[in-house]
Amino acid sequence: MLTVAEKSARRFAAETPLGRTRRARRINRVLAEAHPDAACELDFDTPFQLLVATVLSAQTTDVRVNRVTPVLFAAYPDAPALAAAELPDVEEIIRPTGFFRAKARNIVALARDLVDDHDGEVPADLDALVALPGTGRKTAFVVLGNAFGVPGLTVDTHVGRLVRRLGLTAATDPVAVERDVAALYPPRDLTMLSHRLIFHGRRICHSRRPACGVCPLTRLCPSFGIGEPDPEKAQALVRTATAVQLDRAARTGPDAAGRAPGEPEARGSAPSGAGPRGDASA
Repeated sequence: MLTVAEKSARRFAAETPLGRTRRARRINRVLAEAHPDAACELDFDTPFQLLVATVLSAQTTDVRVNRVTPVLFAAYPDAPALAAAELPDVEEIIRPTGFFRAKARNIVALARDLVDDHDGEVPADLDALVALPGTGRKTAFVVLGNAFGVPGLTVDTHVGRLVRRLGLTAATDPVAVERDVAALYPPRDLTMLSHRLIFHGRRICHSRRPACGVCPLTRLCPSFGIGEPDPEKAQALVRTATAVQLDRAARTGPDAAGRAPGEPEARGSAPSGAGPRGDASA
């Protein structure tokens, strides 16, 4: 007798390329309805701040980065200031993010490269970004998509896991995943698709025990049933807010705009999980 997951996989076994494309785009529409608050979660005001914050997000959480960067950017608000910084001073500020010595070297070095090669400004160019210390394709797409409005797919751990579960790719290499999935969507959709997949992975489609029974993608997912299929039990697994949202609510509470605790701020930020070189997933 087939399991629920086996039955789900069988439903999509003969899917055509056109059928996959149509299903992929429907997945994005469903995720947009399910996670209307999906956004980047690293706090930033400038492309430089986002670039540095994304490099710092290697092997740590967005919550920790968001607690460190106000101090860092108060001391070093732009590339020229950080380029002139003493490494021990930077290390002490970013120590809570882990790998602080390597990260300090990277962000000071990238600041110097920005000053030397780009007049102190962050380039809105993929090749130029990946040439910077500590910056890979994932970090570059975070910056391009969220600071410059240049769309791209950010393949972190959540995105990679979900697109494989959804049968949008079988690839494990991030560049191959990016290529396969990007081919299914109009380029304009890719940045927000990344955010929605990340939010869905953090809230419902967890790594170890997905809440399949309450997932809005049930009828679109070849992997339905690998997690908890019972709706009542699955509901207990759902996280209604991300760690960043909870941390902001704990620190600020409802604001003048009337947002309740757990609701995101209007200003966006970046997906986390870049590795020590800016590309590995957490």
